Amino acid sequence: MQIKPDQMELIREQLHTIKDRSPFYAQKFAGIDVADVTTQADFEQLPFSEKDDLRAVYPLGLQAVPDAEVVRIHSSSGTTGTPVIIPYTAQDVTDWAVQFARCFETAGVGVLDRVQITPGYGLWTAGIGFQAGCERLGAMAIPMGPGNTEKQLRMMEDLGSTVLCATSSYALLLAEEISRRGIRDKLKLRRGVIGSERWGEKMRTRIANELGIEIFDIYGLTEIYGPGIGISCQQHAGMHIWEDFCYIEVVDPETGKVLPDGEVGELVITTLRKQGAPLIRYRTHDLTRIIPGSCACACGERHPRIDTLTGRTDDMFKVKGCNIFPAQVEEVIAITDGTSSEYQVMIENISGTDVLTVLFETNLQGEDRQRAEEQLAAIFKAKIGCTPEAKGVPLGELPRSEKKTKRIFDSRY
Repeated sequence: MQIKPDQMELIREQLHTIKDRSPFYAQKFAGIDVADVTTQADFEQLPFSEKDDLRAVYPLGLQAVPDAEVVRIHSSSGTTGTPVIIPYTAQDVTDWAVQFARCFETAGVGVLDRVQITPGYGLWTAGIGFQAGCERLGAMAIPMGPGNTEKQLRMMEDLGSTVLCATSSYALLLAEEISRRGIRDKLKLRRGVIGSERWGEKMRTRIANELGIEIFDIYGLTEIYGPGIGISCQQHAGMHIWEDFCYIEVVDPETGKVLPDGEVGELVITTLRKQGAPLIRYRTHDLTRIIPGSCACACGERHPRIDTLTGRTDDMFKVKGCNIFPAQVEEVIAITDGTSSEYQVMIENISGTDVLTVLFETNLQGEDRQRAEEQLAAIFKAKIGCTPEAKGVPLGELPRSEKKTKRIFDSRY
């Protein structure tokens, strides 16, 4: 991805004062004369920022403005270590809302839509981001937050919600409950804006079909504003990233070398306008590719596109000498006859031997279920390199989540 002149100007403006404003970058760029960064080649020599770097300066070591200019903070969950605290200025909050409103517009949401927001509020960036974007656009926000499915469905029906904002896990839970109650014809849903976790095509199709909606993937992460920095368009061929706010690169996860457009690697993001906590060459750990020629999308949008995320560099697990990503498991599930979208992977060490079990939901029974189990194990072996114990379970038996669904359980450690 070539840095455009206006992007380079914004990058140079950030670099010009960043060491004075940010203790974090004063240390990160110690010994580097950032005034010498005038070309893309110069920029690509700058060191990456990592999540562990951000954790190391907890709580507010990322802050790059005086306290008086900070109007809000958000935080990562901290479930896998020290949380990351991100301060926002008033302009950051506005810029985020502008991007999010653009996402809604790209998804075909208008001022007469009624947008039911189910992601969580609080320190997490999701709920409040959806609401700010909705209000900026001028649509009606219905700020439900997560859980309380009974009330969600009542509000959805009584208020005539037309847009559902949710994690894929909660969208599936709602879809199943709507189907169970037989109330789909009473609802006015027509679009879903879904994000916060990687999900497979089978799950996407199932949600879309059961709810009768068009689904749009929204992208973002707490460190870079939150959700809303990109979204899929009505072509459904990747997600547009707003290049006036973020510059994107894809790099080899092992070497850090910038990869040509079209090659899969790790997404790296540089904020172009962020004030409270600017980030230069931040490694997201998300695996994707920049779609070649992505600035000429048939939807008319000129912003570049990244492909649907294939996984994360840090969600790989290793069993019997095979490196496995959840996306690969989802691919096997998708092409196995008779399977639903939901699965779990259980990894245990029994008497010194690793045992891999794949549980999958199916409505098949008896010999048909056994054939599906054998087929899944054979496809898994052919595509990934090791043979699991495949076990079909009835539809609805695996747990559902109101947030993100945990699917990989490794008890070896």
